[in-house]
Amino acid sequence: MASVNFSFTSSIPPCTIRKSNSSRTSTTIQPTASLITAHESNSLPQQSTTRRCECFDMYKHVVPFADAWSWQKSILEDRKALIDSNEDGLDTLIVLQHQPVYTLGTASSENHLSFDIKDPPLPLYQTERGGEVTYHGPGQLVMYPIMNLRFHKMDLHWYLRALEEVVIRVLSSVFTLKASRVTGLTGVWVGGKKLAAIGIRVSRWLTYHGLALNVCTDLSPFNWIVPCGIKDRGVGSIKGLLSDSCSIFNDGELIDTAHESLLKEFCEVFQVELCHQPIPSLLRFPKSTQ
Repeated sequence: MASVNFSFTSSIPPCTIRKSNSSRTSTTIQPTASLITAHESNSLPQQSTTRRCECFDMYKHVVPFADAWSWQKSILEDRKALIDSNEDGLDTLIVLQHQPVYTLGTASSENHLSFDIKDPPLPLYQTERGGEVTYHGPGQLVMYPIMNLRFHKMDLHWYLRALEEVVIRVLSSVFTLKASRVTGLTGVWVGGKKLAAIGIRVSRWLTYHGLALNVCTDLSPFNWIVPCGIKDRGVGSIKGLLSDSCSIFNDGELIDTAHESLLKEFCEVFQVELCHQPIPSLLRFPKSTQ
């Protein structure tokens, strides 16, 4: 996914995890008033009407990358057909975890792999998304928005900053972690560690691929690659950053809390109403043990 070559120091505040009283996500999530206060977020547009977005919420399921990739492209082609017939389709959001996998973006270099590309330690896929090599695996929440930017803002830089904003809000408001972005670069950082990678593809103003947030991910597979092409900076996870300040949570609680907040902030930033859909029968996968 897109790389960031940047470092800064930041102390990790005492652990504070805020949870809702409900243990389940409601069928429909609507945005409330905007919470954007950072200067770099002032450009996020406020839509006059709330757009509906179908949501396939599989956040506890561990899905093979190839299946999710194929599913995204199928939805994308359906949306293109609607555009050709001057019809409007709903936006779509897919939320899941992946089985361990490496993916390469359009800017990837074999120099950033510490293994023979013909004999990788994990499945390896060359994709059409932007950015460099990254790892996906259990304990990492992945969001794939398939959105028609004609109904939001036809600006790829705005879209990337909006995805970053979703993660920054989650980390700061729920986990009290001081997250940041870097002007001209893509991703979300806490201290010198990158917690969220973003890599997208846009075709006819329709987005696919998306973002990955390390919640309680096993980070050891990153040792086989140069994550996002950054040679002198590491990756981190929410669990890793919080473990020094408290131990009152388990992996399942972290995943549940991060997931709930991601959906909420996604609705806020993009001004959409999530309409939860049943998981297609052909996409029934085992649940994560996280």
